Amino acid sequence: MSLPIPRLDDRSFQDLVDDAKRLVQQRCPTWTDHNVSDPGVTLLELFAWMTDIVLYRLNRVPDRLYLKFLELVGIVPFPPTAARVDVTFRLTAPRPATVTVAAGTQAATRRIHDSDPVVFTTVEPLDIVPCELAALGTVDAAGQTIDRTTELERSQPFLCFSTPPAPDECLLIGLSAATPRCLVALRIDCEIQGHGVDPRWPPLSWEAWTEDGWLPCELERDDTGGLNVAGDVLLHVPAGHVRTLLAGSLAGWLRCRITPTAVGQEPYSDSPRIVSITAHTIGGTATAVHAAVIESEELGVSSGVAGQRFPLAHRPVVPDQPEPVLEVSPAEPVDADDTWQEWRLVDTFAASEPGDRVFRLDHLAGEVEFGPAVRQPDGTMRQFGAVPPNGARLRVRGYRVGGGAAGNVAAHLVTVLKSSVPYLRGEVDNRQQALGGVDGETIAEMRARAPLALRARDRAVTAADCEQLARQAAPEVGRVTCLPVTVDDPALRLLVVPRVPTDTPVSFADLVPSPELLSSIASYLEPRRIAGTRLLVVPPVYQAVTVVATARAHDRHRAGAVETAALAVLHRYLHPLAGGPDGTGWPYGRSVHVGEIYAVLQQVTGIELVDDVKLFPADAVTGRRGEPARRIDVAPNALVFGYQHVLKVEV
Repeated sequence: MSLPIPRLDDRSFQDLVDDAKRLVQQRCPTWTDHNVSDPGVTLLELFAWMTDIVLYRLNRVPDRLYLKFLELVGIVPFPPTAARVDVTFRLTAPRPATVTVAAGTQAATRRIHDSDPVVFTTVEPLDIVPCELAALGTVDAAGQTIDRTTELERSQPFLCFSTPPAPDECLLIGLSAATPRCLVALRIDCEIQGHGVDPRWPPLSWEAWTEDGWLPCELERDDTGGLNVAGDVLLHVPAGHVRTLLAGSLAGWLRCRITPTAVGQEPYSDSPRIVSITAHTIGGTATAVHAAVIESEELGVSSGVAGQRFPLAHRPVVPDQPEPVLEVSPAEPVDADDTWQEWRLVDTFAASEPGDRVFRLDHLAGEVEFGPAVRQPDGTMRQFGAVPPNGARLRVRGYRVGGGAAGNVAAHLVTVLKSSVPYLRGEVDNRQQALGGVDGETIAEMRARAPLALRARDRAVTAADCEQLARQAAPEVGRVTCLPVTVDDPALRLLVVPRVPTDTPVSFADLVPSPELLSSIASYLEPRRIAGTRLLVVPPVYQAVTVVATARAHDRHRAGAVETAALAVLHRYLHPLAGGPDGTGWPYGRSVHVGEIYAVLQQVTGIELVDDVKLFPADAVTGRRGEPARRIDVAPNALVFGYQHVLKVEV
């Protein structure tokens, strides 16, 4: 039961008017007309209205005291989090030496009218490593590797697969150097030989050898039509690309592998014939964050008093890695930089000893705080954390400011290179949408969270505690659910869904949280869980569902517009964050029935009649579609999402 908020003065507007009229009868007995049409009564109501405003502000005092109490126990609003996105930089021309894009390089969206551009800053250096073709090989269906380097050097064309090509046969391309996170261009001269395939959708997969084995490369462009004609293939190599020994050569290996055909995909009837291949690096990709990096900032001079607070010049501060570093110098000015002492950032001073060089950072207010001195029950004073001596100079470096939902820009909008980097083009590109940006917590949201935080008391005891602490560790997540322990699974599983757009179709890759996000949540919960409890922070299982439907539109509506609206409704209804009957996210373990799809489509404006609906379970990784079913069952730890719906609307 929550405690009632007291009202310091419970009189209403009508009470004030009635009290004033009674006083009029006592002090002005000749004033007998008390109707609302009397000008004097109008004045009484005016003053009663003004007094009611004062009483309203007076009754707000308990709310202010409530917020001050929350601040006293350490419950403050969450600061905004910054969106992250991968930005691709391109060289003006292939270079013989490595080109380094330093951390802190800025890229931005274009300025539109009076709106400011959204600026992103790289968080890690990027080495664009030059490369060339060093070796070549093929792998047949039996797994035997054949060295083709000599044939390439002699300009002898060769078949890269058997006839007809079988799944898992490969064309191996060895680069002279490992090119992690680089954009590699392969110029392939091949004859028209690989008959049977659709050049827009060949059964090929481009992969790179990494520390974790073969991982897929992102294919940006394939002008060869599936190794059928001469052209360029642009590949984004994954981050873990390393050199290894294959086909008798030590190289950074890429491969083009034949994959099993999906539904509607045509296989090769003949093997492509390779004439020549060249390779070079034309760019690279770095992770950028929607925040500005403050390299170094002077805070002022310490007075030697406990509990000092120093405001930063910029706020709010983004809680991100690496953490800001505070440096304290001696009171006497010196020239050597090695005399600056680094102080450590902590969440609370509760466990700090008087000599610990620690500080707190109020991310939302942008203030650096030092430990207080607290009077103990025996009358002595205890210092929580050290205090910089009187006259010591303070500076902070490496903190980031910005963040918010404004950083969740769509794909291909971050196009301007703001920093000057030699040998780079002035245009960049973000191939995916920026995700993770969340505005700071409002006061109303903090008030709703406070009872849960006080009940958990920074300890993960119940499933609700785990969910609350996970949101506290990563406010940018879209959904957190803790599954209870069962007899078959004794581990406590925390299922994390990243924040993804709800108004556009989402891909399977967007729904998988990054390893860094899962690791940060697990690290935060590790010291707070019950001893002996096994806690796993993992993504949920996803079941892709494809809807194939036909419908008829009203005569006064265009079929194309109705089809677009219906597809949007389907994707939103089958959405992990905004789907389901309540619109708050698809419930875990809830099956999908064809009847509810009929009902959802029938409510779309412009649809007169839904003729037919079929449900297909799909594999979002391979693209394969299962058999049609009236009902698709979902595991208890699984969510559904819409995948490649097919809808035909006729007038």
